[in-house]
Amino acid sequence: DSFDILGDGVKELLVGRDDGMIEIYTFESADDPVLRHDYALSESIASIQGGCVGKDGYDEILAATYSGWLTGLTTEPVHREGGSGEELKLSQEMQNKISSLRNELEQLQIKVLQEREKYQQSSHSSTAVSSVPAFSVNDKFTLNKDDASYSLILEVQTAIDNVLVQSDVPLDLLDVEKNSAVVSFSSCDSE
Repeated sequence: DSFDILGDGVKELLVGRDDGMIEIYTFESADDPVLRHDYALSESIASIQGGCVGKDGYDEILAATYSGWLTGLTTEPVHREGGSGEELKLSQEMQNKISSLRNELEQLQIKVLQEREKYQQSSHSSTAVSSVPAFSVNDKFTLNKDDASYSLILEVQTAIDNVLVQSDVPLDLLDVEKNSAVVSFSSCDSE
């Protein structure tokens, strides 16, 4: 997207990448764009948009991720009052907002419990039919020219418990910063 997020009267380029990076580029000269800010998310960005969403006078960047999360970055300054031994003072508007969010959270928790109970009852009935849920898988297998390695990226809209990689040739698995997986090797049976 292009949006004046810095408030200088010139639109900046907002970029959301497959690796989860949000980047803001400015055009200070006629040559190349200059990276001004970046922010890393844990999954790929499906869409990005600049605008005023949460509070008048403060612009934001909204990014939708592959699994459906909506993340916002705001220009609104966050200030905390208080020092040693002082209590944090909240405005009446902020207290109302916190109260409203707590009420909404309680209602959602009650709704989840009701739906869970309904599912339990239907799954134990004699007419229950079991089915495997269908999910779309976002996968990429790309060559990294710098170190002659391949990157395998898998995203689904639920937690990934296991990934099995099977190969007819020996593989070396390289660890990367974003990886939180525990790797286990097993030798291949020739038959």
